Amino acid sequence: MAKPEPVPGNRVVGGRVEPFMRRPALLLVLPLLLVAGCAATDAGRAGRPSDPARPAEAFDQRAAQVAEAWQPGTAWRTGYVPLEGPTVLTGEPGFTPDTEAAFRAGWYRAQVPMYPTRVGGEIRFPDGRLTLPLVSAAEAYRQLDQGDPLPCPGRPKRPGLPTPGGPTVEPGPDGWTTSSTQTACLSLTVTGVTLGAVPVRTSRGEAQVPAWLFDVEELATPVAQLAVAPTAVGRVPAPTAPAGPLPAGLVAAQNLAAVDGTRVTVRLGVGACDTGITPLVWERPDVVVVGGRVTRAAGECIDVLKVEPVTVTLATPLGARPVLDVFTGAPLSMASR
Repeated sequence: MAKPEPVPGNRVVGGRVEPFMRRPALLLVLPLLLVAGCAATDAGRAGRPSDPARPAEAFDQRAAQVAEAWQPGTAWRTGYVPLEGPTVLTGEPGFTPDTEAAFRAGWYRAQVPMYPTRVGGEIRFPDGRLTLPLVSAAEAYRQLDQGDPLPCPGRPKRPGLPTPGGPTVEPGPDGWTTSSTQTACLSLTVTGVTLGAVPVRTSRGEAQVPAWLFDVEELATPVAQLAVAPTAVGRVPAPTAPAGPLPAGLVAAQNLAAVDGTRVTVRLGVGACDTGITPLVWERPDVVVVGGRVTRAAGECIDVLKVEPVTVTLATPLGARPVLDVFTGAPLSMASR
């Protein structure tokens, strides 16, 4: 039986919604690497050369293939599949360079007991609720704490404290961690812990997920460690990219930076010398596909991947629809926050 023609959707070019017309699925050939430099790359399409002046048309064709290939399975729709990392800030932390380095590296010291009692908890999705086992505060803290910074001679481990005789080794099970950061010499001080909930983007939309909230002396807001037991966390499905790489002039999306109703901010991977960076979005009721188009610079250019945030406006609010990368076909997760 012949494969049905892809369902039509919409695409957004530079924030403007345009209708997407039905076109036959076409094979894309010859690669444009994600970390490509700035020289243009030729690509073919169904036996005839692609037109580098029409990357939006090539994007539409590939986006339709990505959407048709997306078959996530039952767990995506009924289980708990988080689309962001397990450590979440609950507000504006008021970082200094040292405290931000400590947060990114996972350097903590506990001043309160961490109890090993395990409990159950409920995740509240837009379409229902799900009760799952949770880890204890002690287990969550072990996941949060990644060690301690190397000592910095002449500098305190905590802001405002003198260091007679230089730094001392912090007691406890943590060993010193190696880091390329030379300016950060402190650990974040945990002064309290409670069980709460934080908003998390999941495969079923934004959900309220149980989390252990750690009060940190040096920060203005608690640090949340998601509390769902690892055995209850579903995996993101493997990407199912269509045949062939990206045509010339198109670039892939790396992750999501923000979602606010119909406004979605994605981070594109572009070359160091690329110009004319424009987001491209193709949407239908069950899925959204994103990428971008660029103008490659003539001549030589350093081979470096840059991450460029761009914002588009969808025809309807994103809701629980997955946002797929046009290159890999993988669902995009939220960037660390």
